[in-house]
Amino acid sequence: MTEPYPFLATTPPVCPPSLLARARALPRPRVALVNAGAENALQGIREAAGAGLADPVLIGDIDKIKATADAIGWDIAGLPLVHAPKDAAATEAARMARAGEVGAIMKGQIHTSAFLKALLPSAAGLRAPGARCGHVFHITMPGSDRPLLLTDAALNVDPDVATRQACLTHAVMLAIRLGVARPKAAILAPTEDPTPSVPNTMEAREIADWAARALPQAVVQGPMAMDLILSRAAAEAKNFASEVAGDADIVVTPNITTGNAIFKLMSFGMGCCCAGVVLGAKVPILLTSRAQGAAERTASMALGVIGAAP
Repeated sequence: MTEPYPFLATTPPVCPPSLLARARALPRPRVALVNAGAENALQGIREAAGAGLADPVLIGDIDKIKATADAIGWDIAGLPLVHAPKDAAATEAARMARAGEVGAIMKGQIHTSAFLKALLPSAAGLRAPGARCGHVFHITMPGSDRPLLLTDAALNVDPDVATRQACLTHAVMLAIRLGVARPKAAILAPTEDPTPSVPNTMEAREIADWAARALPQAVVQGPMAMDLILSRAAAEAKNFASEVAGDADIVVTPNITTGNAIFKLMSFGMGCCCAGVVLGAKVPILLTSRAQGAAERTASMALGVIGAAP
């Protein structure tokens, strides 16, 4: 079927080699796949294991897992299988993470809401008291290994200032683990001028002022409109002096709608490879999508390995 929009990317994304190389140099974690009986999910963890990124632990309905493995031609005889059907699979994964039995958790055939409700509430024991989790996308353009980290496009719907501060902190720490010595972060807003009638511009300035004290290892600026984030020429035309303009490593979005739209435009419109991970819990949580192909599933696993490293 021909896609109706000619601006959509026509070539599949490629997992960045530098991300794979960095992940392979780290200890390989045991990864719990929650509800592992679906073909797409099982194929994803199989690819990660084949790439040397994970030791799989398959959780779900064991009969279904075995049937699916047979269907895709994967011999799982030597892998640990845990029988915990339906929503019980996520609860079991949380228990295993608390006990130190797995170093990362990957979403399988389970609704995202049910998956996260089993992992992120305080009762699950995977978050320190008061800790906030955030989702980070690692996005690379075709032909480039340099990532843009985007937060939050998948978890926090309408994050307050404290939650965006936590998301920014997670992204800065991840950028440093990825080898960015002094990450540059932009707080996205519709304009660079703090304006009381546009609340997220005022919040962006508040976050940037906080980061100057709390995150001295990073350069954080906000509010910044998207043209300034992407283009030094636009910043020069607007007489906007900034180290971050046209050179951002991190973009912090004001809400999930904005972040999700940017991610999907870069994925479907630009052919970018988008790897995602939830950080802030005891172990990284991988939210892979059914629409993602092998390259992005592998990249997400590599990102999870980097997030899981001590």
